[in-house]
Amino acid sequence: MDLGIKNKTALVLGGGGGLGSAIAASLAQEGAKVVVADLNLDAATATADKLRADGLTAVALQWDLRALDAIDSQVAWIEANVGAVDILVNNTGGPPPTPSSGQTADLWREHFEGMVLSVIKLTDRVLPGMRERQWGRIITSTSSGVIAPIANLGISNALRMSLVGWSKTLAREVGKDGITSNIVLPGRIATARITFLDEARAKREGRSVEDVSRESTGTIPVGRYGDPKEYGDAVAFLASTRASYITGSTIRVDGGLIASI
Repeated sequence: MDLGIKNKTALVLGGGGGLGSAIAASLAQEGAKVVVADLNLDAATATADKLRADGLTAVALQWDLRALDAIDSQVAWIEANVGAVDILVNNTGGPPPTPSSGQTADLWREHFEGMVLSVIKLTDRVLPGMRERQWGRIITSTSSGVIAPIANLGISNALRMSLVGWSKTLAREVGKDGITSNIVLPGRIATARITFLDEARAKREGRSVEDVSRESTGTIPVGRYGDPKEYGDAVAFLASTRASYITGSTIRVDGGLIASI
């Protein structure tokens, strides 16, 4: 299936991490020109180098999402050196495990700016060009916690839920401009983030990581953690011309983990 995104410019935030790297690879394999953005330049470069070694188009860009004032210059650099952003993948890191109560206002503010406000401001920066071209894809990766809040991830659950409301509202505003806005949420995908969460839970509960992982996979109908490529391919489809009638949606890539309808 031709996804129709050859030579489209895709900006993937968090592109040096497990999910972001997989998303960048899936988009590049479909012919998109991918900007791999990450706070960790070495990680972004490793992803971009691997894609270029496979004959694909990718560049690495260091990006600190907390630096809101740098958004305009970062996008301007992409426009000048790669092309106007057609596909924006908002994929941010998550906050540390915490309960909902007892967190400082400064901690809430720090993660709100890095996880929510940065996404909104960046999207606002690229939307005028998408509207002018009458084509664009805004894809925001969140967490299964937006549907079934995850224990001890209070900050993550709350802030990522705000992005769901924002994305749904945005979809209604830009649909007639040929732009879609969707949320994608991973279940337990085999990335460093999931390993970190399993280790944190094991330490908190005085158990082995293997025991925690075994218990977790037992709750997933397909009986395993997801492959990052499976997640990347789902995002690539939403970025495609074939997905033009999918907008305002929340797409689960979770192996059936979330029990709710």
